[in-house]
Amino acid sequence: MTNRRAAQAALFDFDGTFADTAPDLAAAVNTMRKKRGLAALPPDTVRPYASMGARGLLRIGFDMTPEHADYAAMKDEFLDNYAAAICVHTRLFDGMHDLIGELTARRITWGIVTNKATRFTSPLVRELAVTPACVVCGDSTPHLKPHPAPLLLAAKQLSLSPADCVYVGDDLRDIQAARAAGMRCVAVEYGYHGADNPGPQTWNADAIISHPRELLEHL
Repeated sequence: MTNRRAAQAALFDFDGTFADTAPDLAAAVNTMRKKRGLAALPPDTVRPYASMGARGLLRIGFDMTPEHADYAAMKDEFLDNYAAAICVHTRLFDGMHDLIGELTARRITWGIVTNKATRFTSPLVRELAVTPACVVCGDSTPHLKPHPAPLLLAAKQLSLSPADCVYVGDDLRDIQAARAAGMRCVAVEYGYHGADNPGPQTWNADAIISHPRELLEHL
């Protein structure tokens, strides 16, 4: 990322970028499997699907797609399980606390832009005891990433131009959304990436980082 203007804000995807939510997502689907007499899935099996939400978890947990007749009911059951135990094992990724502390010290605003619904994002932000300047969720606009609308709303809430913001994510759709919004984009190697995704080296991000603190080099 050369010949760049200094960033005034860093915006983060949530699942797989800001916080490791996979253990509690796995627990929600394993509760369903136990109820049906099935063995629990190992966390490493579930992890690549975590960024896909209910669609991904039901896919790995029950080989079920949205076209299945029982999908809607299974989705509701999964989401209720997740809401009931949403921050048992979820933690910020190693180094994220230090990063947001350094951002604050440098007077660089930071926020969250996620496809996760407000119903789940708000309690997680509260339980993790973080204070982002903005939180844009999957139901904050009519569109989900990779549409740029959520990122543009975050920039508007911060009273910043999109060009003054850097967006950080662990999925191709994060990079696509940032590009469409006119933001610089950073991909993380430590995230979930998606079960069918070849990885951040193929996404054409402005930079790739393997640890949260490395973001400081690209602001």
